[in-house]
Amino acid sequence: MRQVVNFCDYFVVLSAQSQRQIQSLAEILQEELGTQGINSLTKTLPHDESGWVVLDFSSVVVHIFNKAMREFYSLERLWSDAKRVRINRLTKKT
Repeated sequence: MRQVVNFCDYFVVLSAQSQRQIQSLAEILQEELGTQGINSLTKTLPHDESGWVVLDFSSVVVHIFNKAMREFYSLERLWSDAKRVRINRLTKKT
């Protein structure tokens, strides 16, 4: 993203099937990264029903969408000049 914007290096765009999953993903990301001293500049609202949560970790901005919101805003199209990096699956190491 840095080649296109001056406020972050990466956008991470995720989809979830429900508002509950959106909130859970946001909470897990904040907790896990927080244990490493990486804190979001934004906080999720506990009763947010918008279908879109944004977490700003300074150089990485995470967008968690429901399907309809992701299709409507189409960030991949909007920021198509940025280089895409695809991550197929992340698994937690035990």
